[in-house]
Amino acid sequence: MNQPFLEVEAGERMEEEEEEETPESSVTLWDQISNLRTMAWEAYKRKPISHWILLVLSSAAMLIAFPASSLLSRVYYANGGTSKWIISWVSVAGWPLTALILLPTYFFCKTSPTPLDLKLTASYIMLGFLSAADNLMYAYAYAYLPASTASLLASSSLIFSALFGYVIVKNKVNASMINAIVIITAAMTIIALDSDSDRYGNITDRQYIMGFIWDILGSALHGLIFALSELVFVKLLGRRSFHVVLEQQIMVSLVAFLFTTIGVIANKDFQGMKSEANTFEGGAAAYYQVLIWGAITFQLGVLGGTAVLFLASTVLAGVLNAIRVPLTSIAAVILLHDPMSGFKILSMIITFWGFASYIYGSSSVSKVSSL
Repeated sequence: MNQPFLEVEAGERMEEEEEEETPESSVTLWDQISNLRTMAWEAYKRKPISHWILLVLSSAAMLIAFPASSLLSRVYYANGGTSKWIISWVSVAGWPLTALILLPTYFFCKTSPTPLDLKLTASYIMLGFLSAADNLMYAYAYAYLPASTASLLASSSLIFSALFGYVIVKNKVNASMINAIVIITAAMTIIALDSDSDRYGNITDRQYIMGFIWDILGSALHGLIFALSELVFVKLLGRRSFHVVLEQQIMVSLVAFLFTTIGVIANKDFQGMKSEANTFEGGAAAYYQVLIWGAITFQLGVLGGTAVLFLASTVLAGVLNAIRVPLTSIAAVILLHDPMSGFKILSMIITFWGFASYIYGSSSVSKVSSL
């Protein structure tokens, strides 16, 4: 640190010490700012430039790809798409992109695939099934809710991640994290009370309520999946290297893809894609572009989030996730002309506040556990 100090020599007067201490206390804030700048510069110098370039690209992927994926889901329904299974399938159809990132790590990083045993395989199958169900719930939410509303409600997954993490993985919870849970719950309540202001004209009261419920249930299931994934690392894998997380992501996505494909086939939605494309506003080319880019952007968001976790910290990932919520809502208002009432703006601000409280609490827990 650059905090100034005095070397007191024998024979110096006490008055001179006090004169030195007085200005020091008056510039404490500037000292802290200087210290932060020094720490940031030192952290920058400790890593190669390639590290920071990759971190910037990963952060951009989170902040751009995830909102884009959410907006594309809403574009699909707004322009004539009707299948919930198709949107669920699109969410996991891009899993080969993650495999393309993983395969070179075996050669260049001289790592080997994690061996599969019965417990690990069963865990991947269970997580894949839950992920398929989770994607289906979110598909129903985006079918009936504006993208801005669905995004705000989906932020409640933070509440369930904290609760399930505490119950299943025995993660620590402090006052700031409990405060965040209360704040985000209040934000969800505001949206529920203001439901009349952002409902599309072709959506019935029952459909809107069901979209609201499916979004909350999907967020709850997402929180459970997050906690169970952490439990798999703690109990079965015991390590968190980048390639191990990619392996888990690929296996879970692959299983979810298989389950979702069975659902699409059983619902005969593949056969209906041609007729749906022909009636899609903008034509068949626009229809397939929405689906293809939906698959690509979702996987890019997942890869970006995974990279941020390992290049930086869970705190930075939480900060970016917090920023992503208002970005999605604002983009939906600008690009899709979503209704934005004063209550929804208030809910967005409160949600951001809740995220900030949770991030602060998580940072405090991390500091305590590292001591």
